[in-house]
Amino acid sequence: MDKPVLRADARRNRAKVLTAAEEAFAVDGLAVPLDEIARLAGVGAGTVYRHFPSKEALFQAVVLERIAQFAQEARDLLTAEDPGSAFFDFFKRVVKQASLNRALCDALAETTGLGFKASAGTDFRSALEALLSRAQLAGAVREDIDGDDLRALIAGCLAAERYSLEDRHLVRVVVDGLRKAA
Repeated sequence: MDKPVLRADARRNRAKVLTAAEEAFAVDGLAVPLDEIARLAGVGAGTVYRHFPSKEALFQAVVLERIAQFAQEARDLLTAEDPGSAFFDFFKRVVKQASLNRALCDALAETTGLGFKASAGTDFRSALEALLSRAQLAGAVREDIDGDDLRALIAGCLAAERYSLEDRHLVRVVVDGLRKAA
């Protein structure tokens, strides 16, 4: 069954709500009230509910869109000249960006149950595993690491980024541990 086509004004309002929600969730996670998101978007609360039946549905839409973007970035890197650098740079970028966004951090760490369980999460995981495999074949990443290990390492790095001191060297320590020994 096809989704109904939205009128132009409805599409604009939906986009405004998603943008406002992304900003609000980045700061406050699920604690932000829907009325606040509506206010930030410049629409009424009814408009938010017409597009998203619950705060959790809106949260999921925002987070899954960003995870889908990560998946596309990883797929784009599959043709990089240096698979090891592509993998490590991407891994660090995901951790850095997610650590600055509470909603994304929660989703990737699976504390919300959204991150790797929805289709966008599956796509992200597949793309990340392909990037890992390519880096392993190039001899840049240890061979005893798999996708489950990466998910756990991302969650651990996100926690380290959120709770470490200013120098934030712990992600570098993890990345060094992923490197194949000489």
